[in-house]
Amino acid sequence: MTACIDAAWLSRPSTLLAPELIGCTLVRKMPDGNILRGLIVETEAYAADDPAMHAYRGRTTRNQVMFGAAGKAYVYLIYGVYHCLNVVTDQDGVASAVLLRALELEQVPMWVDHKHKLKPHRIAAGPGKLCRALKIDLTLNATLLEFGQPLWLEHRHPGFQQQLEQGNLTLIQTTRIGLTKGVDLPWRWYLFNSQAVSQKG
Repeated sequence: MTACIDAAWLSRPSTLLAPELIGCTLVRKMPDGNILRGLIVETEAYAADDPAMHAYRGRTTRNQVMFGAAGKAYVYLIYGVYHCLNVVTDQDGVASAVLLRALELEQVPMWVDHKHKLKPHRIAAGPGKLCRALKIDLTLNATLLEFGQPLWLEHRHPGFQQQLEQGNLTLIQTTRIGLTKGVDLPWRWYLFNSQAVSQKG
């Protein structure tokens, strides 16, 4: 196991952290103690002055966790159906978060239906799919991202970092997906050669 990511490391702007979280691992500890892991291969940054940010118009019951200290999960529901998982970043009082958009799962959860098991690399290829695969819902909102909790993060494996530095792996920076505001901001990053990325380009 590589070192766990702590709140101090996450206490920086989301636009710096979003690319650095590519290659890190999201760990999900289920209520029965079972551990599921996935390599983060796609992220999006959301910042305080960003019109697409949930907190752009101020603090609400829904978004208040983003105004707190870094190192917590911000989980919300879209279209009344899909959950999305964000990592709260930056300083206390500054609304900032990184949306985790896609994972390469180490193993297929046993509750995933047979149809989806036929394409294992697509099971967590999108924020809604990611949360469905790892059974992440609103009960995990404001969860501390610490070892032993239901969710935590681990730093890049040294081998991944070396491959990146040698140019054998490439991160692509582009615009975010599915927005009506802030559409031109190049705040999405993904691992170029990953089959789990929700959408290339």
